Parts: sequence; structure tokens; C-alpha cells
Amino acid sequence: MTRNEILMFLNSNPIFHMATVDGDIPHVRGMLLYRADENGIVFNTGKIKDLYRQLNKNPRVELCFSNGIFENLIQVRIAGTVEALEDLDLKKEIVAKREFLRPWVEKVGYEQLAVYVLKKGNATVWTMSTNTEPKEYIQL
Repeated sequence: MTRNEILMFLNSNPIFHMATVDGDIPHVRGMLLYRADENGIVFNTGKIKDLYRQLNKNPRVELCFSNGIFENLIQVRIAGTVEALEDLDLKKEIVAKREFLRPWVEKVGYEQLAVYVLKKGNATVWTMSTNTEPKEYIQL
């Protein structure tokens, strides 16, 4: 896959899993992508979450996106470093598109919404047919 094909794949398969570490203990959780484009991979969480504390302590992550089709499984893994975005307009845009966040933000405010971007991640694509081949990395 090319860089642009990977970005399209991410946007078409927005549920992903993220790995972080807290000390020497790994943690993986399901996440929802906001968008992936030439400016990076954007997602959000709440500042009350363990994820927020883990990312502030160690911003190195790996993301794993999948098409979820067992017979033709495609998996894209992306390693990199996230950075926090304190952009109120972006936070408002995210909440406007994600109705489930609105009641929470109305209660606690936009300050409690944490938005992150992963720029220049290293992506590798895995399929059953390429399972035993050496990994190829594509910089996003």
C-alpha cells in the first residue's frame, strides 16, 4: 500500500487498537479514529482516563487498524509518538460530529477533552499472503 492508500484504509476502518506502556506493563484498548490525513492521525480521549495519564508519561504508541474480514484480513500497524492538541475549534468540531460526547462535554467542559495527533508514524501492512515476508515500512 502507498501512503495515500494507507490513509484511506484508516479512514475506512476507524476502529483501531492502541498499545501504550505504563512503566513496564503494556496496555491495549479499542479506540475510534477522528481522521487520518497528511497532517497526521487524530483521535481523542478524556483527561479522566488512564490513557491520558499514560500518553503524558510516555507518548510512544502503536496503533493497529484492521478491515475485520477474516477471509481477507488486512492489518495496518503504525508506530510513533503522539502530541496533544489544545485546539478548541478542533474539540468543538469533534463534539459536533460525535453526539455521544455532547452530554459529557456539557457537564465537564471542553478542557476535559484530550485530542492527540500522531505525525510521521511508521506504518507496516500485514496480510495473510505477506505473513512470512520481511516487513516494509511506510512513513506517514
